[in-house]
Amino acid sequence: MRRQAASWAIAIVLAGAELTLSGRTQAAPTALSAEQQTAIDRYVSAEIVRQRIPGLELGIYRNGVPLLEKGYGQANLEWKSPVTGETLMQSGSVGKQFTATAIMMLVEQGKVSLEDSISKYFPDAPESWKAIKVKNLLSHTSGLAEYEDDSRTQPGGPFYLRLDFTDEELLRKIEALPIEFAPGSDWNYRNTNYVLLGFMIQKITGEFYGDYLREHIFAPIGMNATRIISDADIIPGRASGYEIKGGKLQNQAFVSPTFNRTADGALYFNVKDLQKWDQALYGEGLIKRSSLEKMWTPFPLNDGKPNPSNYGFGWVVTEINHHRLIEHSGAWQGFTTHISRYVDDKLTVVVLTNLDSGHAQPGLIDHVVAGLVEPALMPPLRAPIADNDPPIATTARRVLLASLSGADLRAELAANSDYKTDPQDALELRAALPPGW
Repeated sequence: MRRQAASWAIAIVLAGAELTLSGRTQAAPTALSAEQQTAIDRYVSAEIVRQRIPGLELGIYRNGVPLLEKGYGQANLEWKSPVTGETLMQSGSVGKQFTATAIMMLVEQGKVSLEDSISKYFPDAPESWKAIKVKNLLSHTSGLAEYEDDSRTQPGGPFYLRLDFTDEELLRKIEALPIEFAPGSDWNYRNTNYVLLGFMIQKITGEFYGDYLREHIFAPIGMNATRIISDADIIPGRASGYEIKGGKLQNQAFVSPTFNRTADGALYFNVKDLQKWDQALYGEGLIKRSSLEKMWTPFPLNDGKPNPSNYGFGWVVTEINHHRLIEHSGAWQGFTTHISRYVDDKLTVVVLTNLDSGHAQPGLIDHVVAGLVEPALMPPLRAPIADNDPPIATTARRVLLASLSGADLRAELAANSDYKTDPQDALELRAALPPGW
């Protein structure tokens, strides 16, 4: 799950920024046109209404230089505070790329090896951990189970999110988790991996991972507002997170401080700071280009083939319309985030929202905004699905109507579906469907 009023940017000259189109080299646009600005505003404003997003923050950067840093909607519904480009929102799993960068810094310093068994850093861990290497944690190929699984984070579960634990207690609980597959044989996104990487940073450096990020990443590149989450501290410009329950917008559920300081995505940041981050990724001020390329390369499984999700270290490596795309999403505590770096086009789009992942779609907004800046990046429209099996369509319609009425659907579903009737399901579905339904 982890882990998303500025003015328009003026025209700027970007040295060396070029696009090759139709065999000719042309300078990349250095500012948004009035038409692009209008189209982006119209689209984003429509989406926050459609998705019921209280507030949204949008950053668009060309070659690390801002084209747009703007807020839409409300940072706090009770005080009707507007979102700006400086509003602090939670990172969710977009924060994993900073943890991965910190590990690669330590690799370059010779303080850790990607080939190290993690048992070197967790000597009291089970024997089964010896086969897990640092690179398996970074790439989600460790085989470790998910500590954030609903069955484990509910009341009575070992990771009940409203209880506080010491780091040692949290580590002992993680060490008791099962191994789901042999390390490197498969891929499965598990926040557990990055919690352990945060503990590793502290064991290697003697510093809490958040302090290490501040001193070695955030401060050097000028990300002065980015920091670890804290409910206790007075933090100017902090947005409130929201979730929709039973079709009703409400404040995010409480989570204990323990789970707001783990390295799997527990940061505050804004689009102005993320511009500094994007700019730094074009250079080698933090880590070498070779380290960045390793992070941006799909990690191979034991059979030599790339993992099925094309995951590198803290980034997903993919493409859209044959343009290389490096991206990541995040969600936590009523916030959702998405960062997309179209590296061939030297274009980055960031979307941050203060609505939960079950309802906000920052990745969709992110991709369409990129297409409004560069038409070649516009996601293709989905083709209609042919109705070649009328009985399936009939069954689907019947189940949908039953869902809207709040009926018990267990008789319609497979015995192993684990579906549990929830009285709020019908309310959620009604709120999600267009008014015509």
